[in-house]
Amino acid sequence: MVNLVIMRHGEAEPLSSQDSQRQLTARGQQEVNQMAVWLHQHYALFDWVWASPYLRTRQTAELMVAKQGPFSQLEILPELVPEGNAALFKAYFDARISEKPDARVLLVSHMPLVSFLVEAFTLPDQAPIFSTGQLACIDYRPGVSGRLLERLSPQELSLLSV
Repeated sequence: MVNLVIMRHGEAEPLSSQDSQRQLTARGQQEVNQMAVWLHQHYALFDWVWASPYLRTRQTAELMVAKQGPFSQLEILPELVPEGNAALFKAYFDARISEKPDARVLLVSHMPLVSFLVEAFTLPDQAPIFSTGQLACIDYRPGVSGRLLERLSPQELSLLSV
């Protein structure tokens, strides 16, 4: 059972002086929509979608929620910024999920944090590199461990649908 999905935002505008204000490009929006459709077809709806406060992650999360349904709640969490601490976030996650142990959560964040989150929720020394729009599906049990079930990028999904 997948109850945690960790996703990197879609492709964003080039680096600028205000990194937090970079928007998704048209390609980034397409990547996110493609992944949203795939998730909707293969997994149950999310209870919570948690995103970094950066513009590109909020845009990604909003596109994902649009494909979810009326019961998915979007929350902006400052802990999900690129330099966030994966171990501290995992402790926060465990505390929040204890309120609703069967909750299904989508996290939308950035490199390098998404890699460190996968490692924190699964196995040490297993920090994968994420392309834009890529996601990792995890079966996670708070206080126990998690198991990485699959990773998928928009590029891989395009190859599968050819």
